[in-house]
Amino acid sequence: MILTGRVPLALLLGIAALAVRPGAGTAVWWVVAVLALVAVDLVLAPRPGMLEVTRRPVGQVRQAETTSTELVVANRGRRRLRGLLRDAWQPSAGASANRHRLDLAAGQQVLLRTPLTPTRRGDRLSDRVTVRCLGPLRLAGRQRSRQVPGRVRVLPPFHSRKHLPSRLAKLREIDGRSAVRVRGQGTEFDSLREYVRGDDVRSIDWRASARSRTTVVRTWQPERHRRVLLVLDTSRTSAGRIDDVPRLDSAMDAALLLTALASRAGDVVDFLAGDRRVRARVRGGQHQSALPQVVEAMADLEPVIAEADWGRLASAVLGLGRQPALVVLLTALDATPVEQGLLPALPALTARHRVVLASVRDPELERMAAAGDDAPSVYAAAAAEQVLAERARTAELLAALGVGVVDASADHLPVALTDHYLMLKSRGLL
Repeated sequence: MILTGRVPLALLLGIAALAVRPGAGTAVWWVVAVLALVAVDLVLAPRPGMLEVTRRPVGQVRQAETTSTELVVANRGRRRLRGLLRDAWQPSAGASANRHRLDLAAGQQVLLRTPLTPTRRGDRLSDRVTVRCLGPLRLAGRQRSRQVPGRVRVLPPFHSRKHLPSRLAKLREIDGRSAVRVRGQGTEFDSLREYVRGDDVRSIDWRASARSRTTVVRTWQPERHRRVLLVLDTSRTSAGRIDDVPRLDSAMDAALLLTALASRAGDVVDFLAGDRRVRARVRGGQHQSALPQVVEAMADLEPVIAEADWGRLASAVLGLGRQPALVVLLTALDATPVEQGLLPALPALTARHRVVLASVRDPELERMAAAGDDAPSVYAAAAAEQVLAERARTAELLAALGVGVVDASADHLPVALTDHYLMLKSRGLL
């Protein structure tokens, strides 16, 4: 049972009756009359069970983008139904305008849409659907809540996709200059030509030579389709917020841009995420399938307040295959986690793969280091300078071990990382 705002208004109208005929009896009879009307209205109110409510599938949406969920509401009773329906979701689903007025004749149905603008990744679930059916006087009604399951899959936002066309243009430039292909070497077939003195007899194509009047040899070019392995750190350092955005989300954005570019370049893209254990794994995504697979794998990832076990993650990397690859470690360039956790595991990776560490830099450190108007600012600037010096020393240490370092702010990291990848491509290092 529910009461509407008309009940207190009806009781307040009793003041006018008291002005005409003062006395306690008038007040009592007025209250009794209002309660009688409420009881009659409640008896005449339709039952919420007369409504049949079904939900249509929602599907997927990127974080901070808007989609909608649809409810099909049908009146299966014999009476007209007036009331209110509320479609409740988790707060992070971002449901808005989720209260809908109902006015359905017998046998009529209606489609109700609730906008959703999710603020977190992963599966966002509906809570319950609450229906209020009011009586003809709109004084009272019946209310009932029921579960109408709903789910929306929220994917990472991928803000950096706006940079993909410019990076693809650079990639085409590099491919156009690859008349730098050294024929006669490599493992990828290039073309056939006539045999000349000095050619390796093992490159003779006997079938083609049988169809020709001359001896024909195969020429080869260096292999272009390489492996790119992205390792995303989900340990405690990824939980830090930089410009109010989690470091993990910024690293994901950079990983998605590199995945899109590398897959367009024909490279095989593998993805690994973990901390003390492996949380997600994508094996051998190539061409158009790589980006959707990596996006789907990222949807449920959240920072874990624990140190990363780089020995276990390195073993997982080596377990993905022995073929040389570009291994990109998306983690923080903090001195203690790198020196105590990552450095002991690096020799196993650098012995077989080319390793790059990509880190999100906090621009607040530069701003603090530049300030120094009063005593507190000077102390803050000294602390920021110390942190910056430790990061620079850690970067030099990694470079001495053969690890490339890409350290940039959240906005510039995706571009800086893909530019580093294109540089390796142009120099034939990948």
